[in-house]
Amino acid sequence: MAYTYMPVSIKLKNRPCLVVGGGIVALRKVEALLDYECDVTVVAPEVDRKLEYFAGRGKITLEKRTYESPEAARYGLVISATDDRDLNHRVYEDGHHAGVLVNVVDDPPHCDFIFPSVVRRHYLTAAVSTDGQAPFVAGHLRAVLSTVFPEHWTKLMKHAAAYRGMVRERWDGNTLKKQACFERFLEADWKAMLKERSAEEIQGELTRMLEA
Repeated sequence: MAYTYMPVSIKLKNRPCLVVGGGIVALRKVEALLDYECDVTVVAPEVDRKLEYFAGRGKITLEKRTYESPEAARYGLVISATDDRDLNHRVYEDGHHAGVLVNVVDDPPHCDFIFPSVVRRHYLTAAVSTDGQAPFVAGHLRAVLSTVFPEHWTKLMKHAAAYRGMVRERWDGNTLKKQACFERFLEADWKAMLKERSAEEIQGELTRMLEA
């Protein structure tokens, strides 16, 4: 079977991104992009008030005008979220032919990438996609993933990242020692530990895991 979309993680920090459209759908895409510290420009004659707010706070660049072809070619990532089918397709052609990844919302044939359903717990991102064929299933599975990774995983991931640094510093070059440390971390009852112990006690437990 041939698939359409390969799951990858793309570094977006400081990447210039264009969102064409100013409605609620465009707003949702902008909010998603802002989590990754990219440089977002929104182009639309009329925009949602929250987009005006983001622009006022310096979070995005807002240009209240119509899209001017072929400006999509100047960006590193493009999303078209207007209710004008012809405009959406023009944005896609402009970006796609320039080698820019383009997503036209709710129009899979004009998407070089799609947005998976995501559950995020700090550094942990769990995403599920149905290759663009049945997104309602992906939405359902996002709820399932929320039960697999409950909220305490947010704190757990912070400790995991810090612990990895401790292990690398203490056992640099010793693969077996590092693997043993990571196994002890994964075997711990983190749900109980996060609920019952203070930050100082958890730090002490991490140190014990490091030297055991």
